Amino acid sequence: MNLGRIENSWIDDRYKGIPGGISPFRLSEIGEHGWNLLNEDLSLPMVVIKQPELNHNRLWMKHFLRQTGAQLYPHGKTTMAPQLFAKQLEDGSQGITLATPQQVAVARHFGFSKILLANQIIGRPAAEFIVTQLKQDDQFELMCLVDSLETVRLLADTAKSCQLQRPIELLLEVGIAGGRTGVRELAKALEVATELRQHAPQLRLRGIEGFEGLISGSTVEETESLVRQYLKQLCEIANACGKQGLLNTDHPIISAGGSAFFDLVIEARDCFPFEQQPEILLRSGCYLTHDSGIYKAFQEQMLGRSSDPSPLQQGLQPALELWAYVQSRPEPTRAILNFGKRDCSFDAGLPKLEKWFRPGEHDAPQAIDPQASVRSLNDQHALVDLPDSSPLRPGDLVALGISHPCTTFDKWKLIPLVDESYNITDAIRTYF
Repeated sequence: MNLGRIENSWIDDRYKGIPGGISPFRLSEIGEHGWNLLNEDLSLPMVVIKQPELNHNRLWMKHFLRQTGAQLYPHGKTTMAPQLFAKQLEDGSQGITLATPQQVAVARHFGFSKILLANQIIGRPAAEFIVTQLKQDDQFELMCLVDSLETVRLLADTAKSCQLQRPIELLLEVGIAGGRTGVRELAKALEVATELRQHAPQLRLRGIEGFEGLISGSTVEETESLVRQYLKQLCEIANACGKQGLLNTDHPIISAGGSAFFDLVIEARDCFPFEQQPEILLRSGCYLTHDSGIYKAFQEQMLGRSSDPSPLQQGLQPALELWAYVQSRPEPTRAILNFGKRDCSFDAGLPKLEKWFRPGEHDAPQAIDPQASVRSLNDQHALVDLPDSSPLRPGDLVALGISHPCTTFDKWKLIPLVDESYNITDAIRTYF
């Protein structure tokens, strides 16, 4: 890994949150400024990562992997932050999951060598890029997905034309009816796997892949039941491929497990009657910073399914936090905050007001009235409903928890890390 070019990159006020007019400085020097968010040393709005909570989540996942024996290829699309990728590998992740060839290019640029491309490679330019990377670097390990004869043939033809001397490692994707990619039926799965075998040694089927995160029922119980049924389907397809000699059952790989149901993926492991228990590759990306919305709810459900008295019951903690100013109090029950759709996610619920702070008056952030809520977002403004007794006034700072980290990270090229007192200790850069 080569993160030096990130640490040595120049930062100035073209990055959101950096004070206007400041002289350029290197990213590695950001902690030397002595900045504190509550002292108004940064320009708001600003998203920060809380270091204590981040560290807690790292330890939580390490404990989960150690207890279950699963492997983790965390989904890098969540953060697209190579500095965080490095921390995840340091914690024991075996590689990084990515979603597009462009994201693979970013990871390769910084020296990451074990990648699961959890998507189909479509189009000649993408196929040639991936094959060239494999050809140029024997240490580069990549797996990607297939679900059609066309994709299999594209990869095989590209490998032949580029004279690749080792097989492209593939996972057969199984989808859900009405969902995204992936074969829907056993017959189609066997057809694709059979086609793949005909293109040996250019291609090799390593295992079965799926994504259960889109499954939704009318109740929590129904959703869990549907997820279990889907995982059973993955088992059946893997078993069928193994029996027909289409899948090497000595070291099969089963990859599933987004950030919502990875415990159920572990639970389904025993349904594979292979001589060797399959290697389970989980792909959760949101665990690292967690959130205050959808993944908080999913985590509570997961903990409710477990009788484990271990530290896992402490759960993950939201580490991503958005700070903004009260810009206006135009009505007794309405405040306007100076952030909007360009600053945080809104696709899976609106941000939640959690704390507020008045410079010069408070020593620490205060709990905010639970009746206060974000009503709607414009591009650069948040409309907030308040009880008329709320003390909020223009100039106050407000902290909000977000829902769905993926679509908050992509709105920030630079995100500071803060300690428990909101001192700026470091920062990460993103590459979306």
